[in-house]
Amino acid sequence: MPVVESELRELAAGVLLAGFEGARAPDWVLAALDRGLGGVVLFARNVVDDQQVAELSTRLRDRRERVVVGIDEEGGDVTRLDAGTGSLFPGPLALGAVADPELTGSVAEGLGGRLAGCGVTLNLAPCADLTLTRDDPIIGVRSFGSDPAAAAAQVAAFVSGSQRYGVAACAKHFPGHGASTTDSHFALPVLRRTDSELRAAELIPFAAAVRAGVRAVMPGHLVVPEWGAEPATLNPKAITGVLRGELGFTGTVVTDALEMGAVAGELGRVDGLAAAAVRALVAGADALCIGGEIAAEAAVTQVTDAIVRAVRAGELTEDRLAEAAARVAELGTVPAPPVGGAIDPDIGRSAARGAIRVRGRAGLAGPPLVVDVQVAPSMAAGAVPWGLGPRLAELLPGTRTVCAASGELDAGELAARVQGGGVVVTTRDAHRYPEATRLVTELVALGLDVVHVETGVPGPDLGAGCRVDTHGGSLVSLHAAAELLAGRS
Repeated sequence: MPVVESELRELAAGVLLAGFEGARAPDWVLAALDRGLGGVVLFARNVVDDQQVAELSTRLRDRRERVVVGIDEEGGDVTRLDAGTGSLFPGPLALGAVADPELTGSVAEGLGGRLAGCGVTLNLAPCADLTLTRDDPIIGVRSFGSDPAAAAAQVAAFVSGSQRYGVAACAKHFPGHGASTTDSHFALPVLRRTDSELRAAELIPFAAAVRAGVRAVMPGHLVVPEWGAEPATLNPKAITGVLRGELGFTGTVVTDALEMGAVAGELGRVDGLAAAAVRALVAGADALCIGGEIAAEAAVTQVTDAIVRAVRAGELTEDRLAEAAARVAELGTVPAPPVGGAIDPDIGRSAARGAIRVRGRAGLAGPPLVVDVQVAPSMAAGAVPWGLGPRLAELLPGTRTVCAASGELDAGELAARVQGGGVVVTTRDAHRYPEATRLVTELVALGLDVVHVETGVPGPDLGAGCRVDTHGGSLVSLHAAAELLAGRS
């Protein structure tokens, strides 16, 4: 027997996870929760501190008991709780460099315990993607590495640790974004990988996540030609056939933001978003993330309307919609934070120190000139403080810092400012920015005592007397590099 209009609209709203502006839930979000909105996804714009997030979560839960409170808290370069300072936990590539799954589990447990204390029910992490090309513009240090088996062990440890206190983990971006050179925030990547290549590499960490009991998986906005022309988010072969049918995943499939250019066309185009929402549900997705980049209030209404119309038109079955809404509600279980909030404050620092790799002598003759070469942050990371200069100045008084884009820096002018301590150049994925690479090589050619600190994916050696790879730009990773250079570690 067909459901009545009000019940159908409640089911349609129940599969939506919406973004919003500000540190307090606006009236439209509270009203939408009353009408069945499945939950929200928090961004840096919604965070002041842990206490405020906990109060916000409580306010949301007062309106809807099983509300999903999601967040992107990967640690490392992608952080929401610490967007104002930089993360207290190193990111996946740093953990992969340490190569100790037990330590990764402890880091994830600390992160999960903190999120539980904030009332968060779903963490959109970890990235189970592999780093398969240095030209990848969006995954990079968010991956645990390039070796499928090693990354699988890390992913499984992260999932188990982060779910200990009841916060659901979400392995992303199935079947793997790390071989792409296109950012799906803006355009649709086509993954030039065969089905057999995927099974031998990219799918291995996702299979490990499923075996570890991951409660959610996020498909990527990317096309695997052998699986069809649709991106995985909208592709029944990817979701129902491979993820559920072959890997045996029974949890909740959570989409990446549907307004991203890869699926909705131009960012913010609501008609494309509404169509993508229906197609994702038909393909087997459950929770639909919207409102990261567009006016979410209007989007929630229009997407809800589109889902209802699709059911009435026979494009989407009531059973499929009800199944999706039930799976979303399962992610609204209230977590149980650790008693007393006891989380080892040193675990992040210890892991960051273990990830440091050095070639050459790291000692400094005196306070150096630090050149922090700025690049635009990725859409995933957003604007988070970065730079070695302030960290090193805390430990080595007299350190001077220049912070600018590589195109604004002149090697000769910098050389004239160098005193006895030499120059430390800090980069992020220098291999992807020719001007940054040129700056380092020109400083070396001038005969300066150059230390090159790379905080992104390690690229080619540029000839500096000392090369330091941190495998991430988190606050703790920068502190670890500063300790090394200041002779404190």
